[in-house]
Amino acid sequence: MDAVIFDLDGVLVDSERIWDEVRRAVVAEHGGTWREEATRAQQGMSTPEWARYLVEELGARLSPPEIATLVVKRMAARYAQEPPLIDGAVDVVRQVSKRWPVAIASSSPVILIKGFLDVTGLPVGAAVSSEQVGAGNTKTGKVHTNGVTLEGKGKPAPDVYLYAAELLGVAPEDCAAVEDSTNGLKSALAAGMTVYAIPNPHFPPDPEVLKRTRVLNKITDLPAALGLVSG
Repeated sequence: MDAVIFDLDGVLVDSERIWDEVRRAVVAEHGGTWREEATRAQQGMSTPEWARYLVEELGARLSPPEIATLVVKRMAARYAQEPPLIDGAVDVVRQVSKRWPVAIASSSPVILIKGFLDVTGLPVGAAVSSEQVGAGNTKTGKVHTNGVTLEGKGKPAPDVYLYAAELLGVAPEDCAAVEDSTNGLKSALAAGMTVYAIPNPHFPPDPEVLKRTRVLNKITDLPAALGLVSG
C-alpha cells in the first residue's frame, strides 16, 4: 500500500444528518416534496447531481444552480459554527499520515472541504471534491459564478478516487480507501482500491457491498487494521 484516501462525510465528520436537514428544509421551502428514498439516493452525489435531483425528482422550484448555492451556503454556515468532527478521526488521519501520503476524496463542495481542513490543519497531500473531477482535469466541467460546479461525476462513479490517487502520484490499486456509505464504497471498489468500511450508523450501507470490504466498527480501529501501532 502506497497511500490512504479518506471520504469526508460520515468518516471524518458526522455531517450526513446535517446535509439531510438542510436539503429537506430547502426543498420544503421551495415547493418540493421529500421522498423516503431521497436521502440514500443522494449520498455520494456531486453538487450538480444532487442539485438536479432536488429540482427534477423532488420538485423544488429553483434552478439547479440556485438550489445548490442555497444549500451549500447553509451548510457552510453550519460548518462555520463548528464542523461536527467524529471522535478520534483527526488523530487517526494524523497518525496514518506519518506512514503514508493521505488524501480526501469527497462529494462535499470545495468550500466545505476547505473549511474542514482550515479547522483541523490536517496534512493531506490532496483534497478532491467530486465536483472538481471534470473541471480539475480541464477537459470537462463548467463552474458557476458562485463557485458551484455544474458538471462532475459523483460517487458511485470511481472518478473522485482515481483523481485523488493521480494527484498523490500513486496507482489506485496501491491505495486504501476509507468509506461509510453504499455509494462511497462502490466508488472506491470501482477504482480498484482496498476498501475499509466504517458503516454509517444513521444510514447503514448495503450488506452485499460490505461483503467486498474490510469492515471496521469505528474510525479509531483503522490504525490497527493498517498495521500501525497505536500511540
